[in-house]
Amino acid sequence: MKKLLFLSGTRADFGKVEPLARAAQDSGYDVTFFVTGMHMLEKYGLTKVEVHRTFPKVAEFVNQRQGDTMDTILSKTILGFSDYVMEAKPDAVFVHGDRVEAFAGAIVCATNYIPCVHIEGGEVSGTIDEMFRHCNTKLSSSHLVSSDSAKHRVMALGESEDQIHVIGSPELDVHLQPSGVTLDEVRDRYQITFEDYGICIFHPVTSEVESMGQQARDLFRSLEQSGREFVIVAPNNDPGSEAIFEAIDKLPKERFRVLPSMRFRHFSELMKNASAFVGNSSAGVREVPFLGIPSLNIGTRQTNRALSEEMQNCLAEDDEAIQAFLRDVWGKRLPRHSGFGSGRATERFMALLNSGAFWNSPLQKNFVDIAGFFQRAA
Repeated sequence: MKKLLFLSGTRADFGKVEPLARAAQDSGYDVTFFVTGMHMLEKYGLTKVEVHRTFPKVAEFVNQRQGDTMDTILSKTILGFSDYVMEAKPDAVFVHGDRVEAFAGAIVCATNYIPCVHIEGGEVSGTIDEMFRHCNTKLSSSHLVSSDSAKHRVMALGESEDQIHVIGSPELDVHLQPSGVTLDEVRDRYQITFEDYGICIFHPVTSEVESMGQQARDLFRSLEQSGREFVIVAPNNDPGSEAIFEAIDKLPKERFRVLPSMRFRHFSELMKNASAFVGNSSAGVREVPFLGIPSLNIGTRQTNRALSEEMQNCLAEDDEAIQAFLRDVWGKRLPRHSGFGSGRATERFMALLNSGAFWNSPLQKNFVDIAGFFQRAA
């Protein structure tokens, strides 16, 4: 029985890898989750509980205290994860995206010659996350990407085309299916009284820490002036989050329901029935367009990442654009955008996992010059 270890540091990356891990577990693989990061913080909903609800084998590690810098969190996570894998001896480790915890996991795997599978590499954004994501690509032995454009970027980093597999975004598999809960159950669990609502998630941008408070005040002032009602999911714990929380705390509670986190399937049902999405979360450029919900991307955090032509963009200070969006497209249903996948990622993942080629992939990597690929394509 192959031992698969999934590293998860946030509610967001757990929602993305959960369908893959569940399918592997159902097929007889020995699946364990190493949970750390935001999962372990009560302020963000103590979301490790959801991982325990879903998977019987979970290892926990507290990798930070309030105020720790990213490099401190990175070093702590490397030490904790290294100790764990030396004991657990997984056959493969799965890391997702661009968070500092994934970076730590990829470093540990690379330096100990443990097969590391990077999920959703090759994407671009406007923050330090992009640097972490590309570092994870170079440190990993296999790549599960969401689109052809992501595949080409991974190849541009010198990775072998044989080790890059386009499966789509795994969370879209969940959104394509019934959530398993009703909207009334979601409203009851999270005390949401609004009949007609939007969703807002606004994360800090680490390269713009000094202005995050003003950006948050500008954005939430516009939402308040619109007269609309919103469910706000708390930002992640990157530097700058405290300034965003300060702005959120001043919003009128009768029109803004603030939640530290949500169970993924409950969040899926909430999104499916939302009138609009506003913010700078990856959900706004990926899941929301897939569901056909109007999406307004705020600021630079998702720069160059969106593929949907229907998605709109503006700065937090652009009250006129925000008001126009909330007036003109609120409640509309748009064509489904499938640039990040069609809801078949789990199926493709399992076909790959069950293949001999996947387990025979070499750990010694060589830089593959992409110029040769384009010469062959020509």
